[in-house]
Amino acid sequence: MILAQAATATTGVVDTAIMGRFGDKSDLAAVAIAAVAFSFIYWGFGFLRMSTTGLTAQANGGGNIAESRAILLRALLMGAGIGAALFLVSPLLKLGIFAAFHGTETVETLAGGYFNARIWGAPAYLMGLAVTGWMLGTGKTGQMLAFQIVMNGVNAGLDTWFVARLDWGPAGIGAGTAIAEWVALVFGLILVAPAFRGHARLLDRARLTALFAANRDIMIRTLALLFCFAWFVRSGTMISTAITAGNEVLLQFITVAAFVLDGFAFVAEKEAGEAYGARDSKRLARAMRLTTEFALLSGAAISLAYWLGGGWIIQIFIRDPEARAAALAYLPWCAAVPLLGIAAWQLDGLFLGTTQGRALRNAGILSAILYIGADLMLRPQMGNAGVWTAFLLMYLFRATALGLYVPGLFRDLSRPPRPAS
Repeated sequence: MILAQAATATTGVVDTAIMGRFGDKSDLAAVAIAAVAFSFIYWGFGFLRMSTTGLTAQANGGGNIAESRAILLRALLMGAGIGAALFLVSPLLKLGIFAAFHGTETVETLAGGYFNARIWGAPAYLMGLAVTGWMLGTGKTGQMLAFQIVMNGVNAGLDTWFVARLDWGPAGIGAGTAIAEWVALVFGLILVAPAFRGHARLLDRARLTALFAANRDIMIRTLALLFCFAWFVRSGTMISTAITAGNEVLLQFITVAAFVLDGFAFVAEKEAGEAYGARDSKRLARAMRLTTEFALLSGAAISLAYWLGGGWIIQIFIRDPEARAAALAYLPWCAAVPLLGIAAWQLDGLFLGTTQGRALRNAGILSAILYIGADLMLRPQMGNAGVWTAFLLMYLFRATALGLYVPGLFRDLSRPPRPAS
């Protein structure tokens, strides 16, 4: 799982590294803005992965294999429909999202090229979320690793060709990623093809009601968190293009750490879902304890590695001197995230696996409000140091808000299951 997550993280790292080597601070800032735009769009529908994992694990924990297959098919159909709709309304989406950022005319033009190319991969990306969510829920982590290796291998090769050889700039990054998403989807569908055999009741009213309820709350939660990341990038643009570029570089460090450490959270998600489906509170508590212990040790190791070696990586991969200086200056703030974020990521795994959408929604909204308030207070006084301090506080807000719901979850598990309605 950790290897699969590390492979997932290489998409943004490769994009940033190639722009850092073959572009300037405007190219890096353009990729930062456009990448956040796609994160906002795509991960707004991240419930296709999250709810699919939780519901699949619960179905398997309860011994309902036919329902496990049906969950995958429902998620694939939903992903295809949403992806097609996003492509059709993409011109309006681009106008609305880019209006929120205060980039220069050059940066916004370059970011538009990335957006126009990458949007072609929307249906493939969202259907891919359904595939990986089902793989995780069924414990097929080897297949998930293969899926991510294919997508990121194709992405790295095409990005290098389009940018280093053809000089397409940010538009080449977007095109390479979109093509890689389609290639990975075809490969993923081949891997999960056995799930298409046998009976699957797609139009079960009770199951569909549960699916849409979980999806609604998880979508609101995800949008709230994505708004925090978009606000972080926007806060950088309010200072300078160099700060925006430097923060984008450091965000790739955080992305790698988050994806790797999410490996523990994803295992917790699967185990929590199966324990919840089996109504086994002792198994649930044990899964959370074990995965969190390993996550804390790993988070501390990654933070130390960033503190000691992050500067060397920045010096090698970032050519623009202003962007490089900004990234180096705020590396210590970035290095704290892998350790500070553990509690929030692990609790996400617990509540996603047990499909506690209400808790996730409320905690996401509350932490976003508190984070934005902190940024508005600290940024005018401290500049980018205030931006990073508020960002670190956001992880603590998330963990605290989710922690308030843990006792209620275990109380609910001790009660007899409610009949579906």
